[in-house]
Amino acid sequence: MRGVSIVLFSIMFSFVAWSAFAEVPKKTEPLFIIERSRNKNVVQYEARVTEGKDLPDSNPVQAYWILENGRHEELNSIEKKYAYGVVRQEKLEQNRFKLTLAAFKNREILVGKIKGFFKAVVLINGQQSVLQKIYVKSEETAGLLPRVLYVDLIGKVVKTNLPVKERITPDRNVTGKISSTDS
Repeated sequence: MRGVSIVLFSIMFSFVAWSAFAEVPKKTEPLFIIERSRNKNVVQYEARVTEGKDLPDSNPVQAYWILENGRHEELNSIEKKYAYGVVRQEKLEQNRFKLTLAAFKNREILVGKIKGFFKAVVLINGQQSVLQKIYVKSEETAGLLPRVLYVDLIGKVVKTNLPVKERITPDRNVTGKISSTDS
């Protein structure tokens, strides 16, 4: 019995010691939203920030629904895999990640600090820009999924802080890779 107590104490001490040093995200900073023409529900993307004001080493960005009534809901597994989910989060260095969204696999998004706050940077019209909103214009079809007419990327140019917008249509799927020397 004494051996079991010692083992349990060791496990509990290890957990307490580990949790005291592990930086658990305590707050979030908004990055951007996806808004749709279909209704007023939006998908909010946020950076998870630790008490030390850093991004955690894994899964620094979270996404969830903000419904018309203000309630928050998790994305379901289909939404995560095919539409709004963050399918890849690659750590480049401390407080800098490259994201891939399910619906924008060829549009690179970098998350890092700009003027003390975490921002999502993406190429919009060929210019490094802070992404504020993705707007999806769609129409209902006879099938299960709506038909996307266009997608607008809306933000502000990093260097000038001027507004910028790019419209992507289904026949014009433009890639956007950001050079690491540009940021």
